[in-house]
Amino acid sequence: MNKEKTILIVDDIEINRIILAEIFKDQYNVVEAENGLQALEIMNNNLNISAVLLDLVMPVLNGIEVLKRMNKNGRIKTIPVFLITAESNEETLLEGYNLGATDVITKPFMPHFLRHRIVNIIELYSHRNELETIVADQIKNLNKINQSIVETLATLIEFRDCESGEHVKRISGLTKMLMKQVSDMYPEYHLPQSEIDKIGTSSILHDVGKISIPDSILNKPGRLTNEEFATMKLHTVKGCEILQSIPNMMDKGIYDYSYDICRHHHERWDGRGYPDGLSGDDISIWAQVVSVADVYDALTSERVYKKAYDHSKAVDMINNGECGTFNPKLLEAFKAVEKEIIDKKWSNI
Repeated sequence: MNKEKTILIVDDIEINRIILAEIFKDQYNVVEAENGLQALEIMNNNLNISAVLLDLVMPVLNGIEVLKRMNKNGRIKTIPVFLITAESNEETLLEGYNLGATDVITKPFMPHFLRHRIVNIIELYSHRNELETIVADQIKNLNKINQSIVETLATLIEFRDCESGEHVKRISGLTKMLMKQVSDMYPEYHLPQSEIDKIGTSSILHDVGKISIPDSILNKPGRLTNEEFATMKLHTVKGCEILQSIPNMMDKGIYDYSYDICRHHHERWDGRGYPDGLSGDDISIWAQVVSVADVYDALTSERVYKKAYDHSKAVDMINNGECGTFNPKLLEAFKAVEKEIIDKKWSNI
């Protein structure tokens, strides 16, 4: 018995609805509609529809139009739809299948055969939907774990570098904002929002390697010597070594972005960065974006070795190449979001 499940029968001919209802009434709740519009209203008000038996030829709204609406609202992915027809118009049936119909029920009905076909499909969909729910829950939990790992590592940075706590939050916000703008402006750099969100999360770990840098260098108030600067530059590769010790604890996408950003956020467009001396688009666009975000935030924040510059001065220094050269397209995207950067309350990111 599956009385908690409901079958929706949609047919403008009453006798057809009666026959079909009789076949399933002992196993399922049965609701009826005499046209497509009524069927859609029933589906909107009943989230427990397990299957739809849908006539193709009806007044008000026909079966094909119902399928189109179910595609738009996403219900076609979770509810099996069986087309009811007395005709064998190949073009119409093909359109129905292309719109997601599961099977075709031809008139006259063969009750025993029909019952088994539909019950089996309903159970298959039920198991599939349950599995998708389980997977979605697992992904949600994994994302929480990933975020926790990232935040824990970011906290370790904060303990070592008094500027880094709020710095990484601002970098994450700037990265997502700038990455979205670059993606919208330049098709060659386009990424879906889901990937941009991962990049924003990954950017938090750009300086994780600073954990390995001595305090005397990390928080030195004056200018670093050449030897000290050489040690400071090692934070890029040291960060990758830290990440390599935890790859199985992180989502692969976040791990890959984090690793690349950690290693390459100090590379420069003209090849004069470090540690690998990459140039141009040999540097991933996400590492380039984090690089600009990192430089901007460093310039506009007070550090142990400098006062904070205002926005205009920082932008001039970046555009004039005083902090290394950057991708011209990236600078155009940065210019497009300048007002948003100024107006943003970074503490709320």
